[in-house]
Amino acid sequence: MITRRRFVATAAAAPAIIAASKSGSKNPMVGSGEFQYEMISDWGELPPGLKYGNTHGVCEDSQGHIYVHHTVNKTSEKHDTMVVFDAKGKFVKSWGAEFEGGAHGLHIHKEGKQEFLYLCDTKRAIVVKTTLSGEEVFTLRYPKESKEYGAAPIKYSPTNLAIAPNGDIYVGDGYGSSYINQYNSKGEYLRTFGGKGKDPGQLDCPHGITVDLRGKEPMLLVADRGNARLQYFTLDGKHVSFVGGTNLPCHFSERKGVFVIPDLGARVTLLGKDNQVIEHLGDDSASDWKKTRTMSRDAFKAGKFVAPHGACFDHTGNIFVVEWVEVGRVTKLRKVS
Repeated sequence: MITRRRFVATAAAAPAIIAASKSGSKNPMVGSGEFQYEMISDWGELPPGLKYGNTHGVCEDSQGHIYVHHTVNKTSEKHDTMVVFDAKGKFVKSWGAEFEGGAHGLHIHKEGKQEFLYLCDTKRAIVVKTTLSGEEVFTLRYPKESKEYGAAPIKYSPTNLAIAPNGDIYVGDGYGSSYINQYNSKGEYLRTFGGKGKDPGQLDCPHGITVDLRGKEPMLLVADRGNARLQYFTLDGKHVSFVGGTNLPCHFSERKGVFVIPDLGARVTLLGKDNQVIEHLGDDSASDWKKTRTMSRDAFKAGKFVAPHGACFDHTGNIFVVEWVEVGRVTKLRKVS
């Protein structure tokens, strides 16, 4: 069903910096060679009364604004899940209280001259297309048209999505039944493929998804997180190949042939055009990161990630990383080489 309604937006008053480096301290450096970055943790200024929950999604629009989607901390006075910053980290606006507790995947897509956001809500089990200011365009709900879902209702909890050059939408049912559901640009159901398992063509938590345009033909690349691998499909859902090099891959962002992949197991991975690992940035994968993610901010190590969940390149090559930690964490990796 297609609806249009306005999400509540709030303007900034006097922004409050959520955290800062100790006076005089130097930010750690990660990476090497062409891929070296200054790690600026706790980037961005939240407005008074709003506290991050788990920070799950991040993207940049054509104006250089950074969008962060988070679940909202239970102690927060405000409940907006979408927070927008300018390139310097100054708060611009927030909206999306409807997504509290379920804010997850975030995708931005330009259609003609207008940009749209696609938001996955794992709590309400929906995918919502909105304008950049939160005006709803349409909502994708339980895929009852699919024989895999319709015959006997099964769990459905979409985690992320991708959009093909022809406008087709691919939704990963990462926290549900590990299928991928394909729709056309109008949100009309086309097909279902995948399903839980370890064999070629099967998936275990297709947590993130993208369309890889680097080869001769576009292909669907899935972060098959539960199987600790990446898996390629044709655009009509046929298995092509596997790619290694990641531990718990969550999603993708691409720039100049390089993918940045948030690896939930305490690192951010860069893959080159040949899908070989370039760097594991801020790697702390040997740590007890599952315990650390529930702790206060002062338990996080300088220069190390805890549980990267979303990442994106900006237009100049910097990387923004958001993490699955209870107090929320946004890190800017400023490219220095």
